[in-house]
Amino acid sequence: MGQVKGEDKRARKAKETRRRMLEAASELFVQHGYGATTLQEIADRAGVAVQTIYFTFGNKRVLLKELIDVSIAGDHEPIATMDRPWFHGALTAETAAAHVRLHVRGTRGILERVAPVIEMLRAATSADPGIADLWDQDTDPRFTVHAAAARSLVTKPGILPGVTAEHAADLLFGLLSPELYLLFVRDRGWSPDQWEHWSFETLTAQLCMG
Repeated sequence: MGQVKGEDKRARKAKETRRRMLEAASELFVQHGYGATTLQEIADRAGVAVQTIYFTFGNKRVLLKELIDVSIAGDHEPIATMDRPWFHGALTAETAAAHVRLHVRGTRGILERVAPVIEMLRAATSADPGIADLWDQDTDPRFTVHAAAARSLVTKPGILPGVTAEHAADLLFGLLSPELYLLFVRDRGWSPDQWEHWSFETLTAQLCMG
């Protein structure tokens, strides 16, 4: 029993250390840029030895990828977006409008976390094209999520006649993009609540019967 408790304590400590390193990386990458930030600076801010970062992530590219993945997920659990409770809640909504509302709300949570690091990621990829190879280049995971939502959405009562899953996926993908979120919330000063309300109203006008 003592050995099990000891292992649990070590696992919790390792998880907390990982979280601190990712938070430090996020702050420094956004403040100074990916290229200008060294692993030593991340280690200093996280309060760990730089060797701990190498042991945990291997290199700066992998650290960046995990940072993006955690930002999308909202936690450190290895659970895909389409396996998340909010996504299943939207899939099981009884009407098209209810589905859209829950999907927009869940996507907002992701965008609030991811939008601040999106431009940093683009700049990092421009400076280091090898970063792009860390993700599957054949499919856009964001489109995959919206397409799965759209296939369910078009089967719900209240969907506009003639709306196809392909068209619905394109609308979800475009209107719920990080770029549009940043345009309204960061550049135009909208609150996330305003963005969520506008996105829901716009999508339901395009996809749902009144």
